[in-house]
Amino acid sequence: MFKKHSLKLATVIGAFALLNLSCLAEEASKVAVKKPAKGEKMDDLWGDSVVKLRATDAKRGQLFDDGNYAMFIHWGLYSTLGNKVDGKTYYGIGEWIMNSNMAGIPIPEYKKLANDFNPVNFDAMAVAQLAKDAGMKYIIITSKHHDGFAMYHSKADKFNIVDATPFGRDPMKDLAKACKEVGIGFGFYYSHNQDWTFPGGGRGPKKGADGIPASFDDYFQKKCLPQVKEITSEYGQIEIVWFDTPGDMPKKYVEELIEVVRKNQPNALVSGRAGHGLGDYQSLGDMEVPHHNVEGLWESVDTTNDSWAYAWYDENWKTPKQVLGLLVSCVGRGGTYMLNIGPRGDGSVPQRAADALRGSGEWIRRYPQVVYGAGPSPWHHGLPWGDVTTRGNKLHLAVFEWPRGGELHLPGLKNKIKSAKLLTGKESSVEIEHKKASGWSVFSLPVAAPDKLVSVIEVELEGEPDVDPCFAIDPVVSTEILAEFSDVSGAQLKRNRWMEKFGEWKHVNQVVNWQPGGAATWEVDVLIPGDYKVALNYTGKGRLVWKVAIQGGEAIQNQQNASSVFHDYKIGWINFPKPGRYKVGASCIEGDAQSAALKGIKFTPLN
Repeated sequence: MFKKHSLKLATVIGAFALLNLSCLAEEASKVAVKKPAKGEKMDDLWGDSVVKLRATDAKRGQLFDDGNYAMFIHWGLYSTLGNKVDGKTYYGIGEWIMNSNMAGIPIPEYKKLANDFNPVNFDAMAVAQLAKDAGMKYIIITSKHHDGFAMYHSKADKFNIVDATPFGRDPMKDLAKACKEVGIGFGFYYSHNQDWTFPGGGRGPKKGADGIPASFDDYFQKKCLPQVKEITSEYGQIEIVWFDTPGDMPKKYVEELIEVVRKNQPNALVSGRAGHGLGDYQSLGDMEVPHHNVEGLWESVDTTNDSWAYAWYDENWKTPKQVLGLLVSCVGRGGTYMLNIGPRGDGSVPQRAADALRGSGEWIRRYPQVVYGAGPSPWHHGLPWGDVTTRGNKLHLAVFEWPRGGELHLPGLKNKIKSAKLLTGKESSVEIEHKKASGWSVFSLPVAAPDKLVSVIEVELEGEPDVDPCFAIDPVVSTEILAEFSDVSGAQLKRNRWMEKFGEWKHVNQVVNWQPGGAATWEVDVLIPGDYKVALNYTGKGRLVWKVAIQGGEAIQNQQNASSVFHDYKIGWINFPKPGRYKVGASCIEGDAQSAALKGIKFTPLN
C-alpha cells in the first residue's frame, strides 16, 4: 500500500518540506529539522516531523494512504469572535486571536467568552454528511487548540464546552457517532505543547491562580496527558491524533503521549507534528502543495478560504475546480490532501464553503479512480494541461485546461498504449484515437470538454508506466516551468515563505543572489518547432534586464520593470528550429540583480 516515489530536487525538498503547519509570525523562517545554533532557544524550533510508516503498520495507515482526502475543522471559542474584538476586525487566522500578534486578549477576558458560547446550530450529522458528500474519507477536528479550551467534556479541566458554557453538551460525541453512521473516519487535533490559559503550558501563564509558579510538567501531568487519554478512550475508533507545534517540548513527554495513543488506539496514526521524529507521517507547511513528488507518507493541509477558524470578512473561497486542482496535485505528487472548514460560533458551516465541497465531491463520485488509492504521477510534476495519477498499468489524465485544436499532447511516455478512453462518468467511456510523434503520445479529442470541471482520459499501458520526466513545451497550452526544477549556477535556489495576512502562508522556491554570468537552466523537449513567446515570473526593484538563451541557439533579452509581488513579464519571442531537446537558460544581467527573485519561465505557442 505504501507509495514509493522518486524525489526530484532532493536537496530542495529535504531542506524545505519538513516545516510544520502552524509556524506563525516570529517562526516564519525556521525549519523543522534544524538544530539550535549557539545561543538559540529550542522553543524557537519545531522539531523533526519526517517519519515513514513501517510495513507492519499497514493497517494503521490504510485510510490515510488510500483515501487521499480528508476534512479538517477548526472550531472553538475563537469562532464566536469571527476575528472582530471590541468592534475592530483583525485580519488573519482567528484561532490565534488571543495572541499579541492579533488582538492580544488577556486570559480572564478570553475565558469570559465561554459564558456566551452556545453553538445551537451545530449539526453533527450535517457536518459528517458534508464530508461524505465532498468525497472526504475522515474528519479531524480541534479537541483543544492553543487557547486551552476543550471542545469536548474534559474531566481534567473545567475550561470546556460542557462545564463552562450554556451549551452544556459534548458535540464531539455527536460528531464521532455521525461519522460512524455515514461511514467515514474520525480523529482529533490536540495542541499538546501550547496552552495559553493553563499554568505551565507552552506560552501560557507562569503561575497558577494561587501565585505559585507552574512548570511545563505541571501542565503536562494535570491537563495534557489526562486529556489525551480522554480523547483516545471515550470516542470510539480514532483514525488520527493530530498533535501540533511541539516547540521545545522535551522528547520524554512526546513519547509518553504516543504510548497512550498506541495503547488506546492501536490503529490510529500520530501526526508528524508530535515532534522529535516520533509521528507516523510528514506534514508540509500550512497551505503548501508541493510541485514535485515527495517520498513516503505525507499530507498537505489547506483551507477553503484564507482562514482556518471562522473569520467574518473572509469570503475568498476556493471554487470546486480549485479544490480539485489542489487535490489532484497532492495525489499526483504522492500525498494526502486535508481541507479545512471553519464553522461559525453558532456551529453553522458557511454555505459557500459547503457548496465548493459538494461541487468538487460530485466530480469525485464520477471519477473516484483518479483520487482513491491512486498512485503518484511518473512525470513527478504537473503537466501544462493538468496532472496525472496512476493505478497499476493505467494512467488517469486529469485535463483541467482543455486543449484547442482537438489534440492533447503527452510527452515522455515510453510504454505502448493498449487503449485510451475519454471517461464520461463513473462507468462510461468513449474510445479515442492516439498516435506517437517524436516520442510524444498524441490523443484525438472532441472540440468541447465533456466535463465542465475536469475531464479525464484513462490510458491503459503495456506494463507499469515508464516515463521520461523531462519538461516538455506543449504545442497548444502555455507551459510554465518553475525555478525549483532548474539547474542553477552563479546564483542560489532558495525557499521563501511569507504571510499575506497573519497566518496566511505563501510559499515559493526562487533563484536569488545573482552573480555575473549566473543562470537558471532547464532542459526541455520540443515537439513542434517554431516561435514561442517567453515570459519570466519574478520580483525585484526598479528596471531589470533579463536574458533568455537556448544553448547553441537563439538568445533574447529585454528590460522590464519589477515589483514586490511575483508577476509574469514578457521578454520576447524565441525560436526552436526543430523537434528535440534543448537547454534554455535565464539570467538577470543588468539592474539591481541582487533584488531579483526568479520564480519560473513560461512558453506560449504562437499558433
